[in-house]
Amino acid sequence: MQADGIAAVTRWLAVHESELIALRRDLHAHPELGRQERRTTGQVEARLQAVGLDPRRLPDVPGLWCDIGADAEGDPAVPVVLVRADMDALPLPDSKDVPYRSTVPGVTHACGHDVHTVVTLGVGLALAEYARAVALPGTVRLVFQPAEELMPGGALDVIDAGVLKPVSAAIAVHCDPALDVGTIGLRTGPITSAADALEITLAGPGGHTSRPQNTVDLIYAMVRLAADLPAALGRLVDPRSALSLVWGQIQAGTVANAIPRSGQLRGTLRTLSRETWDAVPELVTRLAEELVAPYGAQIVVDYRRGVPPVVNSAQVVDVFQQVVDVSLGHGASATVAQSLGGEDFGWYLNHVPGALARLGTRVPGGPTYDLHQGAFDVDERAIGVGVRLLAGSALELLRRHRPPATG
Repeated sequence: MQADGIAAVTRWLAVHESELIALRRDLHAHPELGRQERRTTGQVEARLQAVGLDPRRLPDVPGLWCDIGADAEGDPAVPVVLVRADMDALPLPDSKDVPYRSTVPGVTHACGHDVHTVVTLGVGLALAEYARAVALPGTVRLVFQPAEELMPGGALDVIDAGVLKPVSAAIAVHCDPALDVGTIGLRTGPITSAADALEITLAGPGGHTSRPQNTVDLIYAMVRLAADLPAALGRLVDPRSALSLVWGQIQAGTVANAIPRSGQLRGTLRTLSRETWDAVPELVTRLAEELVAPYGAQIVVDYRRGVPPVVNSAQVVDVFQQVVDVSLGHGASATVAQSLGGEDFGWYLNHVPGALARLGTRVPGGPTYDLHQGAFDVDERAIGVGVRLLAGSALELLRRHRPPATG
């Protein structure tokens, strides 16, 4: 265990944690939506450059990545641990009465990405100082990605830019307002769900509601499809995959006595299983067509991939646990429940092993906010907790991945 590195990071935080908190408040006051995070990218870039690092911009979107330690590109044997932050805000009004309230109407950091950004920046700044005294056993690669909240998400922009090619493992945190500050939520295996979007359009000739037998009763076909498709899926996939299809919008018709010519169903499909996620688009399309066929409606199924499930590596979760024990104390971790929320960190874990940890942000005894809520806020002591967890875990993963010396 890299206890000396964790101690060095703790000393760095004693001097610089207030600067990270100030930056978090600045980012919170100036939120940017997905693929618009230019100011945020500039703020991060300037701070990395100020300590002698060489951040590189993503080619086509806001965002950057930055290496600390050994030259990963010069030596394929050098292990690389990726530490990822997402930077985008949500199109929600900020309902808090705080000095750092959002200055952008209708936009706020209601999911904690401002915290994720400064935590990852803190990891980089602390490890850059540590690396001037002690050679790192590999490379820590910081990634500040755009558009986690969009579909498709910014993780795909990072992967398309080739940033993952030499990476050995990937780690990240996500704010958890249901956990007290100082607590880290851990789970091996699926921790968040795949999340895809489904839009089905039905069409027919229309007609009078007094003579449904002479046309396609489109509303009836839609109602049957809305009820029967989720039920049929539940009988054709493994129930342990936690597959969930929920409709969010059903729209058709304008008057009570006319059968409409078209209608749409829109919803989301979620699963904790990578295998089910791979198979379900074809299955949904086939079932929807079969269910509608008896009623004569034309059907178009638009199945859109969102994100895969985040499936945590047992080995990386073990590293998280050890770092929690060393840096925060025994009892500072908790096993958290699986979430059917989506998180595009799953794209990274489709390529490399890694894990996502839950970062407790609740003020002890204070209110429990929900994510994607305009009142969402954090106990800012969570920033230092996140820096210690991710910096210590990156160092330990480098140590474990480093090949033994020969000769």
